[in-house]
Amino acid sequence: MSLIKSISGIRGTIGGKSGDGLNPIDIARFVSAYGTWLKIYNEDKKLKVVVGRDARISGEMVKNIVIGSLQGVGIDVINLGLASTPTTELAVTYENADGGLILTASHNPKQWNALKMLNSKGEFLSATDGTEVLAIAENENFYFADVDNLGTVTEKCDYDNIHIENILKLKLVDVEAIRRANFKVVIDCVNSVGGIIIPKLLNTLGVNEIVELYCEPNGLFPHNPEPLPEHLEDISNLIKKVNADVGFVVDPDVDRLAIINEDGTMFGEEYTLVAIADYVLSQDFPNGGGSTVSNLSSTRALRDITEKYGGLYFASAVGEVNVVEKMKEVGAIIGGEGNGGVIYPQSHYGRDALVGIALFLSFLAKKNKNCSELKKEYPLYFISKNKILLNEGIDIEAIFHKIKEKYKSEQITDIDGIKIDFENKWIHFRTSNTEPIIRIYSEAKTEQEAKEIFFDNIELCE
Repeated sequence: MSLIKSISGIRGTIGGKSGDGLNPIDIARFVSAYGTWLKIYNEDKKLKVVVGRDARISGEMVKNIVIGSLQGVGIDVINLGLASTPTTELAVTYENADGGLILTASHNPKQWNALKMLNSKGEFLSATDGTEVLAIAENENFYFADVDNLGTVTEKCDYDNIHIENILKLKLVDVEAIRRANFKVVIDCVNSVGGIIIPKLLNTLGVNEIVELYCEPNGLFPHNPEPLPEHLEDISNLIKKVNADVGFVVDPDVDRLAIINEDGTMFGEEYTLVAIADYVLSQDFPNGGGSTVSNLSSTRALRDITEKYGGLYFASAVGEVNVVEKMKEVGAIIGGEGNGGVIYPQSHYGRDALVGIALFLSFLAKKNKNCSELKKEYPLYFISKNKILLNEGIDIEAIFHKIKEKYKSEQITDIDGIKIDFENKWIHFRTSNTEPIIRIYSEAKTEQEAKEIFFDNIELCE
């Protein structure tokens, strides 16, 4: 059993003893801590929190405890039921709520679930806020309401439509171009909430031929739910069989988007953001001025595309909250992460696969090319993602010092571990927040070079 506590939320496997997994006692404890934290900063105000969940088997159980705990603290609840992460984020702002809780373990397997905490802007908590919530939970410093001040529950199940309306209002979403392109689209929604909202979105966008794969929201994931190439053989084969134009794959909470080419090959999860940024920059800032952001472990191709249009690229520490903070700081027009997470501020500051789908289809329709041809337009990079188990008691600072000494003549970034940028490649060392490991990502022009730079540096981590 596992229970992982971090500033952005609580995740764990269902079952086990208290403190070993995500069981009812721990769910109530952390939700009560979150509710208490909200009340500390909103004295004498009746608070409101939005709750949405993915389709995991444990979701109904977790939802009931979450809602009951918020009521017990004296907070009113807007229950969205089955809803994607970006839908829930949007609902917080639309409802003028004081916060939100998303019940999803994202790409983790079915035995996992999680509590993801939002602020009143529908964004993940900052490091400072998250630490305060964890401290309240640790000390069990809760304050519950008396019987006359318990929270109420309001059911609102129409937010899928509201989310889609939000997307249709985006200037760069071109429904007429998509309709004229007459796309045939295959979708794999891993039997979660994407299976509810993505067909609705595609129909509204004018896609008449939609082939659905694993779209029943029953939480029975038919394959590993992380949208990586090794898990996507079924949709890859189906795209070729039905002669589709493109395939879209999302994770269980629909904040990550992987694209499959018309020939069944991978467009590349790293290139989801690159292509959509290309479209946004070409339309809004063709003569320069538009800036972009991704995290340090994302492909350099985004920087290349941004600079092609005369824009400025910025890197943030890994993690959605860090990307969002950097985007706001530099006024970025688009940003995200190399895991297929697209953040488009014209909609909201959160990773949103639905926004990604609408923008990508608009771009594909206007380019009048197939997916594989579009992919060839981008700088070709290969990322090698590795990790090394750390021995107990190892001195991380000493390891990072050795890395800096070895590469002191190169460009070094140390806002999140150590990243070394060379002319045509890079390597990034960072410790995990949840495991005793160092993650080592490297990128180069060839797969062999990307692996070589990793193997050339293993001894630095010993």
